[in-house]
Amino acid sequence: MGENLTVPILAGLSVFYLLVMLLNVGFLAYQHYVRKDRMQVLVWMAVAALFLVHSIIYGMAAFRLSAAESQVTQAEDKLQQLSHNPSPQQDPSDARAAVVEARNSLKETQESLGWMVMPHFLRDFVDWLMGPVTYFVLSVVIFLVFLRYRAFLVDPIVSWAFLNFGLLFSGWAVTDPSFRLIVTKEDNVPIVLLIFTVGFFTWLAFRKGVLNDIRIAKGEPPAEKQEEEKVLVWPDLVYTELIAMIVMTFILVIWAVLLKAPLEQPASSAKAPNPSKAPWYFLGLQEMLVYYDPWMAGVVLPTFIIVGLMSLPYIDFNQKGNGYFTFAQRKFAITTFLFGFVVLWCTLIVLGTFLRGPNWNFFGPFENWDPHKVLPLNNVNLSDWFWLSFGVVFEEGKGWYIRELPGIILVLAYLFLLPPLLARTIMRPFFVKMGFIRFFLLVNLLQFMAALPIKMVLRWTINLKYIVYIPEFFFNI
Repeated sequence: MGENLTVPILAGLSVFYLLVMLLNVGFLAYQHYVRKDRMQVLVWMAVAALFLVHSIIYGMAAFRLSAAESQVTQAEDKLQQLSHNPSPQQDPSDARAAVVEARNSLKETQESLGWMVMPHFLRDFVDWLMGPVTYFVLSVVIFLVFLRYRAFLVDPIVSWAFLNFGLLFSGWAVTDPSFRLIVTKEDNVPIVLLIFTVGFFTWLAFRKGVLNDIRIAKGEPPAEKQEEEKVLVWPDLVYTELIAMIVMTFILVIWAVLLKAPLEQPASSAKAPNPSKAPWYFLGLQEMLVYYDPWMAGVVLPTFIIVGLMSLPYIDFNQKGNGYFTFAQRKFAITTFLFGFVVLWCTLIVLGTFLRGPNWNFFGPFENWDPHKVLPLNNVNLSDWFWLSFGVVFEEGKGWYIRELPGIILVLAYLFLLPPLLARTIMRPFFVKMGFIRFFLLVNLLQFMAALPIKMVLRWTINLKYIVYIPEFFFNI
């Protein structure tokens, strides 16, 4: 298992754990000097020591492996010199024996590092957990749990503990060659940053929202209302933007120097990449193409996304929460937006980047991307499933309006019967406050947003391909 570890990987992990240790030193310094909490200082001192031990262990392993590789290189160079310039004082068999001994020593060193690699049972469990159904269900569950227990989860101590666990697991995961190959690919690095940045800014917004909700419950104004001091565009804003521009330019220059541009060979019909992926910001749309035809996934749904975002100011009837962070006063709006952005967009980007491999098959993060992997799929249409259960078979091209009647009825009921049902039941308060037009526009937008996860779950669970299948008119849903 340790043969996949190299000196750069071990040295890089040593530096990584050292940086995480320094982060924890800064956090415990904050607990000591600002919060003055001795218990937290002791806890995070232990955590910092844990990462320091990891850094030392991986650094020593890198040194041992480098020394063993140097011995092999020196022995092979000496044997090569003797083969070109024989010497009567030196026996070539001794040089060959030295090469064999050095190689055996290198092999023993690599085997001794096997305990540093993530065990197979844990990798297999994570691969199972990242299956399509479990991945999506787990994303929704984590999203709902975060909203429900937001006051606890956004606490800095709890959040810092989760961050440390994630960093520790990430460092351990990098020891796997398959995971390392995917994560360190040049055009995948931004997605790793996306995971952490989206997580951080979501946490920051909820942290401020929870604090404001506590203040409002006490009858106090939000924190932003106490900071309404106005500043001039010049010089305050311009200076801030100038500094931000300089810092970002520096970061992009360093990025361009350290990471190669992910350019491949000129496009050719004779050889197509496998998998052939869109740019990361279109991976969500590409994933939607798996479940819907191009006219639906590439035209209708993106159009509704744009129209929905444009219509939000006209649909919204809640005047609270403007100009300050809050969740309690805008639960429905924030929950709906975050479900669409985080669960239905960011998770699809992550799925398309790390879990979609050759032939657009699903692969676990620790699974080798085998282009010969074959998964037997038996996708069926709703009309086939419905009529075959009654023993009825339709000839292709004849009687499509009867054949697809179950799917048409189901789609029409979803679009036209569900909104009035919601208006009379669980969304009655919305209907009263918004009126007929705004309410039905809101529900229709929600229906099209919900259509994606519904179709995804149906495909993954019962292999349902189309609810309505009319190839005679190239109309499929």
